[in-house]
Amino acid sequence: MTTPVCTGASRAGAAPAGHRRYPSFSSYVRARGPVLLRTARSLTANPSDAEDLLQTALTKTYVAWERIEDHRALDGYVRRALVNTRTSQWRKRKVEEFACGELPEKEAPPAPDPAERQSLHDAMWRAVLKLPDRQRAMVVLRYYEDLSEVQTAEVLGVTVGTVKSAVSRALGKLREDPELSPVR
Repeated sequence: MTTPVCTGASRAGAAPAGHRRYPSFSSYVRARGPVLLRTARSLTANPSDAEDLLQTALTKTYVAWERIEDHRALDGYVRRALVNTRTSQWRKRKVEEFACGELPEKEAPPAPDPAERQSLHDAMWRAVLKLPDRQRAMVVLRYYEDLSEVQTAEVLGVTVGTVKSAVSRALGKLREDPELSPVR
């Protein structure tokens, strides 16, 4: 909690009794408060936060009032206190969670039933086994072993073009397989 300090005409009557100790401080705040508040507003996104920031900076200034040698440079001192205080607040900020009407992330689709997934896996494997040996070998290397077209061609001793065309024909046959029709 910060010590209340007068920041302008709207709070002129609210100055605490401690201000009688430094009447020049009260005069300074009355005269420069609106300008300093504009500076504080430029450092925050919220007018209430700006007022709190200015109050904190003015409290620090009040505490150091006797140590400030050149009272003609007070604006600079208070502005530096504003910036330093805001920087400290920014470094200490915490990420807060807020309740809202809708969820920020979309729900993940429900995971498939393990039995259905196994059934699909088995149907896919039966369809792959129906392919001619050469096409089956290329599909297995490309999609089950996750080899590139170049690697598949090297393993089988064929050209990359042969791998591309054979895999394309094999995928066409798999798309036509009636056992895999529910997947489409």
